[in-house]
Amino acid sequence: MGLTFGYARVSTQDQTLDLQRDALKAAGCVRIFTDTMSGAKAERPGLAAAFDHLRAGDTLVVWRLDRLGRTLKDLLDLVARLQRDGIAFKSLTEQLDTTTPTGTLIFHIFGALAEFERALIRERTQAGLAAARARGRNGGRPKALRGKDPKIVEAVRQQYLEQQTPVGALCKLLGVSRSTFYRHIVGKQSVSKLA
Repeated sequence: MGLTFGYARVSTQDQTLDLQRDALKAAGCVRIFTDTMSGAKAERPGLAAAFDHLRAGDTLVVWRLDRLGRTLKDLLDLVARLQRDGIAFKSLTEQLDTTTPTGTLIFHIFGALAEFERALIRERTQAGLAAARARGRNGGRPKALRGKDPKIVEAVRQQYLEQQTPVGALCKLLGVSRSTFYRHIVGKQSVSKLA
C-alpha cells in the first residue's frame, strides 16, 4: 500500500491555502506540496517536488481539479503521467478517483473530448484556409519584394556589394526590414526569383 500525498495551489499571495490543506489532511495525506502561482505557469516547484516524491502505488490528491491543471489538456497530460508511473489520482471536490473503474472511465471520456475538440479546431482551420485559397488569398506573410522592379533590386544589391550606401538606407529605399534585405538581397537567391 502506497502513501498519499496532497498538492495545493493558490494563484496569488493574497489567497490562503488553509481550506485546501485542511481538506487534504482530512483525506489522509502524509505530506502536502504547495505552490503560490498561476496554474498556467509551466514551472511549478511544488508540483515538481510532489512528482519527485511519488512512487508506484502512491496516490496524489488535490482539493479540486483546477488546482492541478489550468486547462483540460494540461490536466489530462499530468494524470496520464501519473497513470504511466503507476500513481493513482484523486480530486476531492469532483469525487474523481482513478483507482476506481468509474474514475478511470471519466478521465478516458475527458481525453476523448479533448481530442475531439482538437480535431474540430484543425478541421475548421483547414476549411478556412481552403475558402481563402478559393478566393485567391494565400496564407502566410506577404512577400516583401514581390512586384519590385528586378532592375532596381539588382541596382540596390550592387550598391550593397560595392559598399556605396549604408544598409539602413538601402532597406528604406526598398521598403524592407534588415532581415529581409540580408535574406533576399544579400543571400543566395537570384534577383529574377525575387520579382
